[in-house]
Amino acid sequence: MRDTRNVLFIIIDQLRADCLFGNMAKHVDLPNLRALMQDSVSFNRHYSVTNPCGPSRASILTGQYAMNHRSVRNGTPLRHDTPNIATEMRKAGYMPMLFGYTDTSQDPRAYHPNDPALKSYEFPMNGFHEMTEMRLEMSFPWQSHLMNQGYAFEDYWDVYKPVSPTGDLPKLNDPAMYAAEDSDTAFLTNAFLGQIPACHKQSWFAHLTYIRPHPPLVAPEPYNDMYDPAGLPFPERLQTDAEERALHPFFGPALDNATAASFVKGFPDLEPTDENIQTLRAVYLGLATEVDHHIGRVIRFLKDSGQYDNTMLVVTADHGEMLGDRHSWGKMTVYDAAYHTPLIIRMPGNADRAGDVVTRPTESIDISPTILDWVGQDIPNSMDGQSLIPLLRGEDPQDWRRYSFSELDFSEPEHPTLWQQVLGTTASDSCLGILRDDRFTLIEFAADLPPILFDDQGKGEMENVADHPEYQTDLARLTRAMLRHRMKNMDHTLSLYTVATDGIKSRRRFE
Repeated sequence: MRDTRNVLFIIIDQLRADCLFGNMAKHVDLPNLRALMQDSVSFNRHYSVTNPCGPSRASILTGQYAMNHRSVRNGTPLRHDTPNIATEMRKAGYMPMLFGYTDTSQDPRAYHPNDPALKSYEFPMNGFHEMTEMRLEMSFPWQSHLMNQGYAFEDYWDVYKPVSPTGDLPKLNDPAMYAAEDSDTAFLTNAFLGQIPACHKQSWFAHLTYIRPHPPLVAPEPYNDMYDPAGLPFPERLQTDAEERALHPFFGPALDNATAASFVKGFPDLEPTDENIQTLRAVYLGLATEVDHHIGRVIRFLKDSGQYDNTMLVVTADHGEMLGDRHSWGKMTVYDAAYHTPLIIRMPGNADRAGDVVTRPTESIDISPTILDWVGQDIPNSMDGQSLIPLLRGEDPQDWRRYSFSELDFSEPEHPTLWQQVLGTTASDSCLGILRDDRFTLIEFAADLPPILFDDQGKGEMENVADHPEYQTDLARLTRAMLRHRMKNMDHTLSLYTVATDGIKSRRRFE
């Protein structure tokens, strides 16, 4: 076999980091991901720099903070000329194959208004070659597969409703209408395994993106009731919903924005009882185990085809999921569970670091620069992230970041969100920044709202200490750090170029 350098970049949608590091880890069976961790380097302080799905993937794939790419909501366009992992891998001679989705809203300046690219926020990002369309709100190939297998449904969303095996009223953890071998996760894996074998003669790059365990929460047998809800830990939360709301004005709209009922189809009046919450958490873990099973199939293919040792394998999630913690669901909030994601990287030739866990703070914008660095392609100055290769090799760069930074936009231009209605904010100031260091988490708002400060040496996220007199020095220090971080990371796409009489000059951003 030729000396090839392959890259397989896997994103699992909405997988919490604590399924691999933390409280949920001992309650969910993820044997293939755990085995991969023993053969790779893992990062246990890895965070998405923005939420929800579209913005988070825009940041992952462009290497940019949301404050620079500004595709800050599902449906907000990404500038058509923004460099991304696909456009840059093409410069390195790779065909960027997409199995799944990128949730990219296209630039309306680059398309006719009637172009289908402007009819979906889930269009593929520029530069990718879509091998198999697998978008949550479309998935026509999977729908066709189900129809060809004899499954009958009038509306696509009926596919996501649990079905009682006995014909009774369905329960939350009844199975999906389809068998495990016909699930969306199985279908996408089969598509990848069916199309990738012939690529072995040259270096290849594939982006494989699993929808699960993203809601609607429904799983095929045996994953639907694989875990006993009574055996799972309860969500981490204050005693009552009212106590959560009292922490800060932001949390009332946050709690009302996403409910347990919105995470499952067919139960519009679902009450957030402990029994129902634990059942939904169990279905979520079952879906995570299903994804793990199919990632195991992919890893087995790489090994059986002799490509495992020359393939960089990257596994992460686009963002986290509250899953009932803090009486919350989804990812439109400020808590770690919504941003803390797993990151596992197996880099060929790095066997002596197998099993290592990096504790330095890393961000989702670091992944694309890492891949480009490994294949020998220049990292464009527009990318705010930095290559993780020094950390993968066990080095300890003295200038590495000391904190992580995330953002959240909670506005809608056309229809004001609950936050805008309750807080009186506008489309321009309905946003926040999150700075996390070794001890504190600071949340600052663009609107005239008080900050939030959590102290991990105190009650952590259970108490907002921003107005406590003894924390004012730390609050001021962290506020300055956030301001400086934003100033240092303003868009560098062209700022390091100089146009002069003797032509264009430029320098590398990170030297």
